[in-house]
Amino acid sequence: MVLLAAAICTKNGKALVSRQFVEMTRARIEGLLASFPKLIGSGSRQHTFIETESVRYVYQPMDKLYMVLITTKASNILEDLETLRLFSRVIPEYCKTVEEKEINEHCFELLFAFDEIVALGYRENVNLAQIRTFTDMDSHEEKVYKAMRETQEKEAKQKMLERAEEIRKSKIQADKGFYKGSSHYSGGFGSSSSMSSNTYSTSTYDTPSYDSHASNYSSNLSSSTLNSSKPNKAMKLGSNKDVLPAFIEQQIKQTLPSSPASSPSTAFSSTPAINTEKVHLKVDEKISLTCGKDGGVQNLEVLGVLSVHIGTEEEARVKIGLRNNDNRNLQIQTNPNIDKNLFKNNSVIALKDQTKSFPIGTDVGVLKWRFQTNEESEIPLTINCWPSETRNGCEVSIEYELQKLNLELNNVSIVVPLPSNQAPVVKNCDGDFQYEKYKNCIIWRIPMIDQTNSTGSFEFTVNGHANEFFPVNVNFVSSKPYCDIQVLLFF
Repeated sequence: MVLLAAAICTKNGKALVSRQFVEMTRARIEGLLASFPKLIGSGSRQHTFIETESVRYVYQPMDKLYMVLITTKASNILEDLETLRLFSRVIPEYCKTVEEKEINEHCFELLFAFDEIVALGYRENVNLAQIRTFTDMDSHEEKVYKAMRETQEKEAKQKMLERAEEIRKSKIQADKGFYKGSSHYSGGFGSSSSMSSNTYSTSTYDTPSYDSHASNYSSNLSSSTLNSSKPNKAMKLGSNKDVLPAFIEQQIKQTLPSSPASSPSTAFSSTPAINTEKVHLKVDEKISLTCGKDGGVQNLEVLGVLSVHIGTEEEARVKIGLRNNDNRNLQIQTNPNIDKNLFKNNSVIALKDQTKSFPIGTDVGVLKWRFQTNEESEIPLTINCWPSETRNGCEVSIEYELQKLNLELNNVSIVVPLPSNQAPVVKNCDGDFQYEKYKNCIIWRIPMIDQTNSTGSFEFTVNGHANEFFPVNVNFVSSKPYCDIQVLLFF
């Protein structure tokens, strides 16, 4: 069939809405519609037609109006009548009543619907439900673009605040220093947890440890025995909170020259170097945690090492007093060169052979511990991943909960695999997120998790099935050790 035009007109031939599908002058279409009432006469029947020398009118009375299709005489009359029925069913979808005023108010909606039915004079293979869907989704791409634009702006703002907070913390740590006659203790706690489950989320991970000014421990040594550390002369961020991102980037490059842009799992490993004392201790812990998709801990393992760095020969025979405040069943093992009886009875780290000394200028591991369990109560951070399949795809809701409120987790990243290259539509995010198109994943980032924000949620929608969003991988670092082994003094 070749459909020339579709129009809604009054019984006097006045055109209310007219859509031409081929090239046709305004004068011609007005003339054809004006002659239409004269041709039908006084009788009126539903789904009927009238032919002239050049065109065919296929029409249907609708109260005081007519739905008219103007076609060529060579068109198929049966197809014309079927198309007319579809046009007649479209009008009540957009107009409450078939009246002239209502038609004028919704004229553009009707024109858009007419375009979905006929293209270049030929009918499209669509039904009423599809027409409604196509017209409603007219601005869908614009909504997606605006949503992505808002999330990008939010991400840039969050990164700016995160960088500013890093500079502020590094300045505070640098100015803090250590008390005279105190030992230098640096605790490292590198850990990540991943869960692939609907109620818990855990899988195996390892992240590099880092040095930080975790604690200051006082001792009875004189100031001549251990020199107090001098603070780093880091640049000040300034008192103005409304700083620009370019200024923050400049401050970061000058203050943290050894901290390149890296993934969250290694960000703390490239923090500014710590002033090394004559006796320098470093605690390094790594957590490996695996949970099932439907919950339950498969394996939780904590490996910790206490290392000693001696700077001068005067302190090469130092003794270190410890206190094990952890009431869990830790497997503790000393270096073969350490006096085991002294450590067992008095919790003191010292060389077995007093004529020997610790190596100068190198890190020596003197104590290591291991903790392994399957108890869910020992999980530091739980992840609840809950995908729900819908008509428009899959709605994924993720929630974290800090179980160990005494910990402070930094640079937390939760990596969720995606089933396709389609960008997800984020509905809610506590923190920040990053979509990795080529890795088919989305990364949820939280700068810090402690008891003040022990819970958070992340919701997005994407095409896929519920079992395609596992396993979920989690990475974080912390300045507070998981196992409570405390350094008391040097002598």
